[in-house]
Amino acid sequence: MWGEIEAPLVGKLVVVEPLAERHAEGLWDAAQFPEIFSWMPYDVGADRDTFRSWLADAIDGPDVSFGVLDAAGAPIGSTRYLNVRPEHRGLEIGWTWLTPATWRSGANAEAKLLLLEHAFERLGCIRVEFKTDAKNDRSRRALEALPAQFEGIFRKHMLVRGGELRDSAYYAIVDDEWPAVRANLERRLEELVRG
Repeated sequence: MWGEIEAPLVGKLVVVEPLAERHAEGLWDAAQFPEIFSWMPYDVGADRDTFRSWLADAIDGPDVSFGVLDAAGAPIGSTRYLNVRPEHRGLEIGWTWLTPATWRSGANAEAKLLLLEHAFERLGCIRVEFKTDAKNDRSRRALEALPAQFEGIFRKHMLVRGGELRDSAYYAIVDDEWPAVRANLERRLEELVRG
């Protein structure tokens, strides 16, 4: 499928590789923090059946799913290419979650850098999209820090968490913006790695 990677995407802090059954136990452990999923459609770590259903859908579903591992190879979360549109040279990065121990560590920024680099420089994307719950200020700040451009709110976009209405905030990066986004992410990561 268009968007798949042939080899792991390796950074200084994280490795992004195709999601596989071998990641299950590490991801189960990483998902044991309900605060990760407060803005997601459901809590992946709520119980083993929910987790197994999520993993099967992620591996076998229509999206290109990835495991995010720390530099030592331990699973710390997951992300996906969604809404893959090779005919329009576009896709979405989403369903991203990382265990709280990695928050503000640079892991998310580096995973985004690796995925964006693959999308723009190897796949030839001209547009990469993101969406988040309009009320999720933390996620919106992270997207704006890339920086991705805010494109608007889709009102009553979806039903989540047992029927709750969600408005979705949409962001995107286009190919003309990618060099500046890349430079910004590299600078931020360098600052984090230097400490």
